[in-house]
Formats: sequence, structure tokens, C-alpha cells
Amino acid sequence: MLDIQFIRDHPKTVKKAAKDKQLNPKVVDEVLRLDDERRKLIVEVENLRQKRNDVSKELAKKRSAGLQKQAIKVKKKLKDIEPQLRKTEEAFNDIMLQIPNIPHPDVPIGKDDSRNQVVRRWSTPPKFTFKPRDHVELGEKLDLLDFERGVKIAGSRSIFTKNELVLMEYGLLDYALRYMIKQGFTPMTVPWLVNDEALYGTGFFPWGIDDHYVTQDGKKLIGTAEVSLTAYHANEIFNEEDLPIKLVGISPCFRREVGSYGKDTRGIFRLHQFNKVEQVVLHNADKEESERWHERMLSYAEDVLRELELPYQVVLMCTGDMGAGQVKKFDIETWYPTQKKYRETHSDSYFYDFQARRLNMRYRTHEGETKFVYTLNNTVIATPRVLGAILENYQQKDGSVVVPKILRPYVGKDVLKPKR
Repeated sequence: MLDIQFIRDHPKTVKKAAKDKQLNPKVVDEVLRLDDERRKLIVEVENLRQKRNDVSKELAKKRSAGLQKQAIKVKKKLKDIEPQLRKTEEAFNDIMLQIPNIPHPDVPIGKDDSRNQVVRRWSTPPKFTFKPRDHVELGEKLDLLDFERGVKIAGSRSIFTKNELVLMEYGLLDYALRYMIKQGFTPMTVPWLVNDEALYGTGFFPWGIDDHYVTQDGKKLIGTAEVSLTAYHANEIFNEEDLPIKLVGISPCFRREVGSYGKDTRGIFRLHQFNKVEQVVLHNADKEESERWHERMLSYAEDVLRELELPYQVVLMCTGDMGAGQVKKFDIETWYPTQKKYRETHSDSYFYDFQARRLNMRYRTHEGETKFVYTLNNTVIATPRVLGAILENYQQKDGSVVVPKILRPYVGKDVLKPKR
């Protein structure tokens, strides 16, 4: 969340951020109204409590009907006003969670992905001398993907991966995880079921409530390991020398894909379940350091894609196509030959202290001052979207698929050939 003092001082800036992110700017007015009411009630309650204490001291010295009557009157007023303060504070805290972060000045303003900007591209998409097959046809002919039984067992947007593709998937996840360990990140498996505090704290709630699966005991299934990794240090205070904290997590991810009806109904896009290796960094309160880490984390993901020799582009997301809590966001989009376009496979974001304020993660500076940490996250690799890109980009005329060099030790083959 934002600092309430910042909202008081810059209401127009916060309203513009909400509007640019396609959110309701009126929440800013409501926050300021509740903040004003809350502060007035706090003063009133504190004055009454002081008066109660003063009367109690007088009564301790001398009992009198007048003082007793006054004590009863103050007690009654407190009994009336304290619940008002609690109710107002609850409403204030709730709506503060609905205030978005301020996007970086470099972020293009736009309602949707049409205003996103391509930053750079790497490699040239392959040119085939034959009509390329999509990953669905390749996956079925090579006995690697089973969509029909996935739907039979789990409903729409569900698949089975099979045979060498399973080895390729786990090899890819393992390679990405080991690569991040070499970069000094602490590897972690994470809880897949989390409480609401973790989701509100990371900024997925309240905006993404409908897209999360809920268990019978109220726990939520994570849509990314970012939630568990970032919330790992909630309500903790570090020393500045402990920073940066670098975490990498591997987990399945679960998304209801609300609002995606009719979109990407063919293939491995917008599945309800997929696997991912995610990187998270917590560092000191330095905006320039966030910029440096943002580029560095992006480079880690690019390194893995380059090792896979997959053509991709880096895209700067516009205000309407980024999360409410994000200051700046890059997506990496990997080339899909049969769609003749790049598709999103990675997201790289930073938040300044937006998540840290919600999660109460702080550090002590060398000078003894206490500040909130800054947070970032980025995908290292996500499957099966990258697997689909591998199948399509590495296909051969005879329907076989060449295995990328870095994955051959995991798969045990150089080429995947159609089954007889």
C-alpha cells in the first residue's frame, strides 16, 4: 500500500494512477474522507481517555459524588465512541488496500496491451520450408500431450503431459532452478495453500480474488510462488547488511482464468494449472537499486531463453496492462511460429515498498533508521508455455522435434520422433 501521508499530499497523482490502471479513482476520495474521520475520532478518544485518567486520579485522592458522576459520563462517552473508531479504522484499512501504486514515468499510458512497447528482440524466428504444425498437433503425434483425457478428468483448460515431454519439463525446471542458485539465490519449495494475509500482502487481493481457488477451510491456492516467497519474511525486521535477500521458488501455480472465456481455447495457454520457477528480491529503499535489479532479474530469464535458443521479445507494459501494485513491468514474449506472433512467457515487476508496507517487512539502516524494504519478482521459466514454444520452433519436416541442447541430458534423446 501507499503511505497515507503521500496520499494526503498527492491526491491528484494517486487518482491519476488509479485511472491510468483502469481502476476507480473515487477510492482516493473515500480514503481521505475516512482518514479525516479516523483522525478526528482518535483525538476525541485520546482526550476522553486522558480525562478518564485524570478523574480516576482525583477520585483516588478524594471521593465525591460530582467526580463519580463525571467518571460515569466519560466512561459512557468512551463506550459510544470507541466502537465508532474501530469501525472507521476497519473501513479505512480495507479501502487503503484498494489504492494502487504509482507507475514509473517511463510506463506508457494505455487501456490495454495495444499500448505496450517492444523494447528489444533477440534472434530471428525460424523459417520453415514446409507448413509448420502447431504444438497441439505435434504433441499428439509424438504422444507428448493428451488434451482429450485432460478435459475428461479435470474439465476445460486441463492437460496431461507424457513421455519425453515430462522429462523435458522437469529438466527445464531443474535447469532454471540450478541457474538461479549459481546467481546466489536461495532455492525453496513453497506452500501452495496460503492464507488471505499473504495474498493481500502481495497485492493479489482485493483485485484478483475471483481468480483464486478456495479450499473448504478458506485457504487459497497460489497463482505464483511470488506470493509465498514475498510473504516469507512478513512482519520481520532485517539489518541493512542482510540485504539484498534473493529467493527462488519452484511450485505449481493455479488460476481460475476468470474472464478468459473463449480466449486461447486451443493448446496450452491459459491452463488452470502449470509449473513455474520464480525469483524474488528484497533490497534496501533505493529506487535506482530497484531499476538495476529489475534489469538484472530480466537478464536471468533472458539467459535461460537464449540457452534454449528461442526467439523472444521484451515488452514494456502500459498502465492498463499491469498490476495494481506494480511500478514498472516487463514481459518476455516467446515466438510461436504457427501463430506468427510472440506470446507472453515471463513477467518482471517491481513495487518499491508497496508490498512491504502491506506485509510489514522492514530493515534497520546503518544509521539506525527503520525503513520498509523494496520488492521485485520475475519468472525464471514457466511450463508448459515454453514447452509449446520449443515444440513449434524445433520441429522438423517429418514431424519430429529436435531437443534443445541443454535439455538432452534430461531427455536422453537428441530428437523426438513420431510414434508408429
